[in-house]
Amino acid sequence: MSEIHQIITETRAYSCLDCGRCTVACPISKYDPSYSPRKVVSSTLSKNGNEMLQNSALWSCITCSMCEERCQSGVRYTELMKSLRAEAHTLGNTGQCTHGGALRALTHIMTANNLSQNRLDWVGKNLKVSAQSDVLFFVGCQPYFDVLFSDLEVRTLDAARGAIKLFNTLGIEPAVLPNERCCGHDLLWAGDTKGFARLAEHNIRALKESKAKRVVTTCPECYLTLKEEYPRYAGSLDFEVVHISQVLADFIADGKLKFRTSKKKVTYHDPCRLGRFSGIYDQPRAAITAIPGLKMTEMAHNRTSALCCGTQAWMNCGTINKQIQAERLREAKATGAGLLLTSCPKCQIHLKCAMKNEKELNIEIEDITSFAAKALVD
Repeated sequence: MSEIHQIITETRAYSCLDCGRCTVACPISKYDPSYSPRKVVSSTLSKNGNEMLQNSALWSCITCSMCEERCQSGVRYTELMKSLRAEAHTLGNTGQCTHGGALRALTHIMTANNLSQNRLDWVGKNLKVSAQSDVLFFVGCQPYFDVLFSDLEVRTLDAARGAIKLFNTLGIEPAVLPNERCCGHDLLWAGDTKGFARLAEHNIRALKESKAKRVVTTCPECYLTLKEEYPRYAGSLDFEVVHISQVLADFIADGKLKFRTSKKKVTYHDPCRLGRFSGIYDQPRAAITAIPGLKMTEMAHNRTSALCCGTQAWMNCGTINKQIQAERLREAKATGAGLLLTSCPKCQIHLKCAMKNEKELNIEIEDITSFAAKALVD
């Protein structure tokens, strides 16, 4: 069986009814009529399916999974994109790297065997972590984001510090890996499966050696990668993977976390990897609405219909992507909220980047973890 035929079979592409529901739902198609998920599937199914590996449309998809929410035939479109990109990568075809390729280069550096990083300075003296614990906090690339995107004044590490503070409030001193690598999400979705495998090997080894029973992330991409992709690559793991919003919701339900009253009006942005990919919608909202006095209002598109932050895997972010981001920010502003909460560092980065040239769309953005941590009753 050829590689393309196997991909078609595994992703149920043969089930496509050619109805066009995916194209109607696709945020890229809305602003770029030349792009169509239906056409991509059709081209892949054609006798010249290998030509799709040379097609720029392969890299235009933002893998938001909106199309899969609408598909009546169960076509796994985002998995089709991921698999086709892996094949294209073997031929030397890749998407266009954003930010001068700095993030991609950093990720490749982290695949090195002999690598020693200084990545724990962010913890600070007031936060308590342990060398070994049943709970391990997987930080992801946040220690690098705040430096690389300092011009956007992003504060993604506030979420990491907030997570540690929340754990400490519960009497937990989580372990943090001193030489943790990027989870590999971006390389995987850019087609570089070999690079992803090297990162996965490093992290799986370190996580197993830590003997932690539960690994917690604040990043939805880390959550999805560790929970779903690592077992695909390495088989069942010896630890549970959870997102911080799940931890928050559980402890709030048990009455173990108390918050001060807030008069803020907020709205919440569902990250694609946490929402449509992982089905986690209620827990972030439970964490937000647990704060007394706070008023939360939903955007026009939320939960399964939530708009994407506009780009993925640090590639192909152009005018079309900026239009998607601007649309999302307009929805946030329309709620009348003064604060846009999310639970993804990249969503924060992408939306703040869009505000740089759209001053009328300016709105405060913060991660729910740091927001909840600041509202804790001391």
